[in-house]
Amino acid sequence: MQIYLDYSATTPTRSSAISAMQAALTHDWGNPSSIHVWGDRAAYVLETARTQVAALVNASPESIAFTSGGTEADNLAIMGVARCYSRPQHLIISAIEHSAVAKPVELLEQWGWEVTRLPVNRRGWVNPADLEAALRPNTVLVSIIYGQSEVGTVQPIEVLADIARSRGVLFHTDAVQVAGRLPINVQQLPVDLLSLSSHKIYGPMGAGALYIRPGVELVPLLSGGGQEMGWRSGTQAVPAIAGFGVAAEMAAAEMAAETLRLIGLRDRLFDLLAKTPGLQPTGDRRSRLPHHVSFCLSHPLGVTGRAIVRQMNLAGIAISSGSACSSGKINPSPTLLAMGYSPEQATAAIRITLGRHTTTADIDWTAEVLQQVLQRLQPELSLASR
Repeated sequence: MQIYLDYSATTPTRSSAISAMQAALTHDWGNPSSIHVWGDRAAYVLETARTQVAALVNASPESIAFTSGGTEADNLAIMGVARCYSRPQHLIISAIEHSAVAKPVELLEQWGWEVTRLPVNRRGWVNPADLEAALRPNTVLVSIIYGQSEVGTVQPIEVLADIARSRGVLFHTDAVQVAGRLPINVQQLPVDLLSLSSHKIYGPMGAGALYIRPGVELVPLLSGGGQEMGWRSGTQAVPAIAGFGVAAEMAAAEMAAETLRLIGLRDRLFDLLAKTPGLQPTGDRRSRLPHHVSFCLSHPLGVTGRAIVRQMNLAGIAISSGSACSSGKINPSPTLLAMGYSPEQATAAIRITLGRHTTTADIDWTAEVLQQVLQRLQPELSLASR
């Protein structure tokens, strides 16, 4: 029995998205910048996808710039704003940002930019009052992740973005894990920049997008032919973008029903594992991504999240770990450290994320297998609980 429960890492590409990609590869393969009929066909595919992706977040199509994925979208938002200034300024992020935001910010810091990293509480929440207090006269950008990929916490983005807007500061959010799972309406949400990724919503890898509110200025990262309204030069990956567009359209159509179904499965898994010795939920249980379940070990006793992932994989179940491995050394999760967990606990974290193909039977079997794995890895806790 094979069960895939790592949908926050990537999702299987929809058959309808694959069909759209095949059509672009075999029929609409022209360069969309060309003015002949082959170029026109490719341009039509491109602009159709732009409309589909824009509709997912209720944006105007001209405010969507296609990128190679969520990482490039984040980098374009952060570095694109920073490059508008001849001298270093001040920017604010949270302490639990994805590396696609954290790493370019570290680079800006090396270049003399001032950076404030907002703390989070034990549930992974940013306190709006902390953002209010951190704003300075030279603050030019705030970037707060919408739904945290490792612990599932959904931030009060509307409140945070309102604070930034009231002070005339641009606000960016990485919505890669939220889009297609929770409604996003940029006509009401006071964000200026918002990142999206195709392969998180059953589209292909290699495509993403940045929503750029009309009037926001960015200096592009790439110089060239001026594609994507000048924001992202380079001939567009039309087949991948075509698949992205179809996936976005289908995600929007299915979201209401699918989100409720996933919440039911998510809560069932939490409940089934609630009394498992030594297993502690992480993140916010209520303000949470609908498909996301995460835990760490209260008393790891030398057990790592990666060890649990390997054992689950041997049982045919794919989950993920929050720890990172570098040069053979397992490093604790920066997110869990920022949330106040010990280094040992932050190395013993797992994430289980659900998707379109997840069933109740999958959830029940996963809970049973995980409990068996933990009993083998931590026999001391199992005996103590009796």
